[in-house]
Amino acid sequence: MTEKRRLRVAVLYGGRSGEHEISLRSAASVIRNLDPERFEVVPIGIDKQGRWHPGDVSLIEKGAGVLPVFKDAPPVVLPPSPAVAGTQLVTYGAMALTSGSSQLPPVDVVFPIMHGPLCEDGTIQGLLELADVPYVGCGVLASAVGMDKEVAKRLARDAGIPIVPYLTLRRGSWEADAATIAARVERELGYPCFVKPNSQGSSVGVHKVKSAATLAAALHDAFRYDRKVLIEKAIDAREIEVAVLQSSDETQPPLCSIPGEINPRHEFYSYQAKYLDENGAALLIPAPLTALETKTAQRWAAAAFTALECEGMTRVDFFLDRQSGQLYFNEVNTIPGFTSISMYPKMWEVSGIAYTELLSRLIDLAMARGAQKQALLREYAAES
Repeated sequence: MTEKRRLRVAVLYGGRSGEHEISLRSAASVIRNLDPERFEVVPIGIDKQGRWHPGDVSLIEKGAGVLPVFKDAPPVVLPPSPAVAGTQLVTYGAMALTSGSSQLPPVDVVFPIMHGPLCEDGTIQGLLELADVPYVGCGVLASAVGMDKEVAKRLARDAGIPIVPYLTLRRGSWEADAATIAARVERELGYPCFVKPNSQGSSVGVHKVKSAATLAAALHDAFRYDRKVLIEKAIDAREIEVAVLQSSDETQPPLCSIPGEINPRHEFYSYQAKYLDENGAALLIPAPLTALETKTAQRWAAAAFTALECEGMTRVDFFLDRQSGQLYFNEVNTIPGFTSISMYPKMWEVSGIAYTELLSRLIDLAMARGAQKQALLREYAAES
């Protein structure tokens, strides 16, 4: 009996974003927990300049908690043309792209485990679509929408999910008439409010503005990271999260985990609280919610997953108002953190799906979607 070949999984990690370092930890955790009987790993690190390099999986076998990007390794490219290379990763330089000696082992599926702009915003997903390579997680549309906080909120609102009042602002509008906009912020949102770059993650450039006197400085900093800024009413709220996993049966709704809660020990869940202060927040799984609150969070997480056309996996984040008990949609994370202590895998573990099984399900979903796309007609011939 012929032994079944293991699927070759390219794990993409690193990337050109402020969340580069957390990706190195997520990738190490993913590689360590992939089922070795089913999968062979091809690690590909992307440095902060956007160059791709082969990684070294043996470091994980030796117990490394972080998978570094080897900048001195030969650069790697995935040609965005299935006619040329398909799933073939190749090194480039003096050798031609089609040279057999410059090719790395072909891959069956890609597992992007990068966070933030130019990583989970549809750009990498678009490249993988062009190369006709199956990949884990959301497609181009949901990835782009999920990264755009305002568009995600609009779609959630249209799906009947409550959102916190907000305004959006372009730099040119602020520079042209700052006084009018400041008056609108005070009239429609009041203080305190939050100023956020619209398409950033990890709370980069986020400020809690307590008075009109500090609004301009907060906007100035936020515009350093994005061309569009979100200004959101601040509420006294708990931060609730739900992990969502696509069902293998397309006739069934997505699966939702037991909710978890982030309890920041800072004024809000800032970049410092997330990454620089090891005691910056307490992670509670399950979240201490009533049965009704749990059911509502799960129902709206599934609704958000569907409304944003998500596939594979997504973590949906909510605010729970401490005074009114109202639950509000905050945002989605289409490639959530995957370290051993990250909320997405931990919520599924508590919900009954172990880390290794979760990774296997995600890859199986990616392969099934890839097979469906391969079966689609690419040409149209009108009947004569």
